[in-house]
Amino acid sequence: MTTLTTGTGHPVITAWSAVSPYGIGRDAYAAGLRERRGTVTGLGAEHGTTPDGVGCLVPDFDVRAVLGKKGTRSMDRVTGLAVTAAGALLDDAERNRAVGTGEGAAFALGTTTGSAQSMMDFTRDSLTGEQPFFVDPARFPNTVMNCAAGQSAIWYQLKGPNATIAGGRTAGLHALNYARRLLASGRARTVLCGAAEEFSPARAWLEHHSAEHPGGDGPYGTTPPLGEGCAMLLVEPHAPDDPAQPVLAEILAVELGVVLDGDPRPALVTCLRSALRRTGVEPDRVAAVARSGAPGPHGAAEADAVREVLRGAEPADLTPTGLIGDTGAAAAAFQVAALLSYAADRPGESAGRIGLITSVDRTGTVGCALLGLR
Repeated sequence: MTTLTTGTGHPVITAWSAVSPYGIGRDAYAAGLRERRGTVTGLGAEHGTTPDGVGCLVPDFDVRAVLGKKGTRSMDRVTGLAVTAAGALLDDAERNRAVGTGEGAAFALGTTTGSAQSMMDFTRDSLTGEQPFFVDPARFPNTVMNCAAGQSAIWYQLKGPNATIAGGRTAGLHALNYARRLLASGRARTVLCGAAEEFSPARAWLEHHSAEHPGGDGPYGTTPPLGEGCAMLLVEPHAPDDPAQPVLAEILAVELGVVLDGDPRPALVTCLRSALRRTGVEPDRVAAVARSGAPGPHGAAEADAVREVLRGAEPADLTPTGLIGDTGAAAAAFQVAALLSYAADRPGESAGRIGLITSVDRTGTVGCALLGLR
């Protein structure tokens, strides 16, 4: 399923930021990728009991320390990550806040379930308390999937449409496609678009018990350690007559598909070929690819699909999973950020070339996006 942008031109990405295992902000993420620095760390008792005892966490991230005490007493981690990433983007340039907030400023956030930890903690309190209703009502909003998006909109006065889209690893692509549709239909002037995932014992145990058991070996077993964070993009209609619009990339296509036979490779091949055909892009124009790097057979099928479609081309591999871990729903947004960082480091080399994002998820969704790099 492809949604083509109507009107004049394609929407563009004009700013981005990230809260990642490298730290807070665009510069921290770009520097970490540039140095190819790993982020796996052992977890202390403060992180709870987890199956593996390792993870790729945002260093020293404390919601109240980062955002202040006002309005954060009951804010959970995934909401704090999303609010922090949105603030880092808006504060990065005066123009970002001017165009990215207020009337017509929409927010689209990709997720898996919101905060699994908040849901489980609240449920546990209702079962272990003296009475089922002896729970902290201030924490109930954290159990709702759209809490992070709603809090971000309130925090920064984003008064346009507000949407949370669940899609696992493909959630960031779904959010990006939704942002395109909002702009194409005139429902929004600009869109803050991203995806967020937290590290928590609840998520770690859920992944441990629901994971497939792929073959292969590596320093951390058959699957990468879990990571966390949030990457955020500012998406706008292209305004060629506005010299102040800092275009970083053009969103040429977002293609999404469903796996029908258990093998994601054919579905992703179809998505890739459709995106290339619709945009008139030849495979040899693809300068860089950022895959989701899903563990096991799904990741192998993803890599096979990319090789099959881009046969003969030799794009740079920017897949960030090996560096920042399996960031779940935030993966596709971090992949876009990796492409933008790559292009910023090579303005002459990348200009006019194409960046490719691919994603597969064990729930049966696949997707890809083509970005025209600047």
